[in-house]
Amino acid sequence: MAQKIGVREAKARFSRLLAEVKSGAEWIITERGVPVAKLGPIPAEERPLEARLAYLEQQGLLEKPRPDARNLPPPLPLPGGLAQQWLEEDRRR
Repeated sequence: MAQKIGVREAKARFSRLLAEVKSGAEWIITERGVPVAKLGPIPAEERPLEARLAYLEQQGLLEKPRPDARNLPPPLPLPGGLAQQWLEEDRRR
């Protein structure tokens, strides 16, 4: 349930409110007792990819790739159409 806060108090405590929002809190900002805005976390699916990856790293669910993981050899070249042939054979099974 979102908590209510007046616009003046919200302005004075904005940094603190943001810290709470980062933890999942939601706030309804009122002006003269009338709700005018909602302050809350951005849903995960709307966050930029970099922010989602950083969050997963912080939670210990994802590790950054090792530097040597990018030094892989290039893929082997295949004669024209061979990959398509293998795919078609696999689909027939």
